[in-house]
Amino acid sequence: MNSIEQVLIALRRVIRATDLHSKHLAKTTGLTAPQILLLQTIKTKGDVTIGEIANEMSLSQATVTTIIDRLEKRGFVYRVRSQEDKRKVHACLTESALGVLKGAPIPLQDHFARQFSDLQEWEQTMIISSLQRIAKMMDAQHIDASPVLDIGTLDRQSTTVDNSEATAEKNQPLITE
Repeated sequence: MNSIEQVLIALRRVIRATDLHSKHLAKTTGLTAPQILLLQTIKTKGDVTIGEIANEMSLSQATVTTIIDRLEKRGFVYRVRSQEDKRKVHACLTESALGVLKGAPIPLQDHFARQFSDLQEWEQTMIISSLQRIAKMMDAQHIDASPVLDIGTLDRQSTTVDNSEATAEKNQPLITE
């Protein structure tokens, strides 16, 4: 097997691992990876505003708002206006959200982050450099991406998609094994 094939196989494995983990999360919790990470962020940070969540997760406020809207509709999150500053709105978890988080598998990026942090600094630098070079080689260096391991848009609905979304997904190019 030549070097190009080895690289492509490794990339495919990363994509598949991300996809399989996303499907596992959806099956076990009914939520997407970004939704789980957002709930975990609220749990960890406590009394937190939408802007603070966006900063913590390195997402736009619009994306966080859309995710929270969906979680609110499902009864996992509610909003409370700040008593000190009426311009601020805080996101809070419901008991249902806490229950889901207890049974949720560890997000793939948490697993990755633990192992990555165990590497020596030079190894981390080599991996970062290599991945940045690969992104450039694939003309992907300008694609907007957040540090969330998930397939698709981050503010999508989880397992329940309406017909227009299902049709749109069918029309997306597929990567086959």
